[in-house]
Amino acid sequence: MLSATELPPSKLADNFFLARQPILNRGQRLVGYELLFRDAHHATSANSARFRDDASATATATVIAHASELGMEQVVGDQLAFVNVDEVGLMSDFIRFLPHDRVILEILETVQATPAVLERVRELKRAGFRFALDDVIGESDDVQKLQPLCDVIKVDIRQMKPGTLPALARVLKNPHQKLLAEKVETVEEFRQCMDLGFEYFQGYYFAHPVILSGKKISPSQRSVLHLLDLLDADASSHDIESTVKHDALITLNLLKLVNTPAVGTRYRINSVGHALMVLGRRQLRRWLQILLYVKSGGAQEFTSPLLQLATTRGKTLELLVEHTLPGQRVSADIGFTVGVMSLMDTLFSIDMQELLDSVHVLDEVRTALLERGGNYGMLLRLIEDIERGRDTAALAHTLQQIGLRPAQLYAIQLAAIEWVTEYARGF
Repeated sequence: MLSATELPPSKLADNFFLARQPILNRGQRLVGYELLFRDAHHATSANSARFRDDASATATATVIAHASELGMEQVVGDQLAFVNVDEVGLMSDFIRFLPHDRVILEILETVQATPAVLERVRELKRAGFRFALDDVIGESDDVQKLQPLCDVIKVDIRQMKPGTLPALARVLKNPHQKLLAEKVETVEEFRQCMDLGFEYFQGYYFAHPVILSGKKISPSQRSVLHLLDLLDADASSHDIESTVKHDALITLNLLKLVNTPAVGTRYRINSVGHALMVLGRRQLRRWLQILLYVKSGGAQEFTSPLLQLATTRGKTLELLVEHTLPGQRVSADIGFTVGVMSLMDTLFSIDMQELLDSVHVLDEVRTALLERGGNYGMLLRLIEDIERGRDTAALAHTLQQIGLRPAQLYAIQLAAIEWVTEYARGF
């Protein structure tokens, strides 16, 4: 696997920032990502600092260029890519460079359903492409003409007038198409859309902590946290091995992990002691941090959006620290910890302050997680702003502060995504 420093920097990547917004199904599993772009050269402009879900033909061409150059799987892993297209992009020849089995083309709301556009959509469907109709908020003439040709209908619930969503959902619901609710930010909104028959959901409701009074951490999760405390205290190998053996789930997952190609062993390992020696303490710590998010389902649990987000944050933050503090491996490991732990309150449904009071973490980790303060907090805030496509000119300023070009950030994002994808396959 290439590291972020080994990935070839793309000239196109210096022109934009990339964000991936997760799309989930009714079972809370990832089915794809919408790719959003921001013009890096105008990131400090109040009028141009928005991530582009209203992509121009230039943005569409950029997506296609990167898909062709690097491969779509490097941008979205094993998931589908939802890519915005306007009329110019839709009618262009370069759209055929996209892998039709890996993408869903989102027809923007600005596209008019002219005879030429309708025929072009039919032509691309015959070539194997699938389509989504973007930002639907009502039954316009264009929507009625384009809807029969689309596989997914995206409803922007933020733009809907209060009380109008149920009626629109009833009108749009079709056994041959999937309804997607976009900009879902709360669990209540998700439940309402579930009740209305929506099958896909886009937004960050799953990452918002829902604090439950009296919620307790499960015994297995508490065992993982105890092991992390032992590692922080530089405990003996005997104590660590003994603790692992006391939890059957951890033991099973550990042996499964070390006997996969991802770890690189050439022969089967059956003892906990040998497994711990092969894995090493650095990788053991990382694996335990990720294991907190994994239930007893094996590889399919890596389709959990919370786990994907946490691990991607961790690796991205680690690579950012490696760039800003080259050669300081301990600092990079702390960066990984901050990224992974940033969603622990959501995972446990426990207030972050209460959670940190129950585990031993460094002061800079605590400051980053509670206040987004310090260097780690600044980098975590940068990652969160990119994820959500927030309208903030501070993004470009932060990159200047850490001496990072958009193309270098893009390479780090790709390296992190690739690492998470490979780790998931070997888990």
